[in-house]
Amino acid sequence: MDYIEFFYNRITQLRLEKGVSSRDMSLSLGQSESYINKIENRRTLPSLTGFFFICEYFGITPSEFFNADNCSPTKANELFSQIQKLSPEHSEHVFQIVKDLISIQ
Repeated sequence: MDYIEFFYNRITQLRLEKGVSSRDMSLSLGQSESYINKIENRRTLPSLTGFFFICEYFGITPSEFFNADNCSPTKANELFSQIQKLSPEHSEHVFQIVKDLISIQ
């Protein structure tokens, strides 16, 4: 896997999924308004600290960021958080629905 290419694409994917502009994300991170744009356009990489702030912004861990099998880590975390609020019976129903959806792909 080309991790650098994955990195650039993953930031864009997660940002679009969150529905935020690169400018707004940059400013939310306390950076210049072109910070995320420069990363997405392959002109720079963030520092390790910057990467941790980006993960925090998306509500994911660095491990989740690089997990290519999890195409939507932010949504997965949100779903997991909501499922924890359900009764065991309702959790089982959601689990079966997810299994069914995966089997028809």
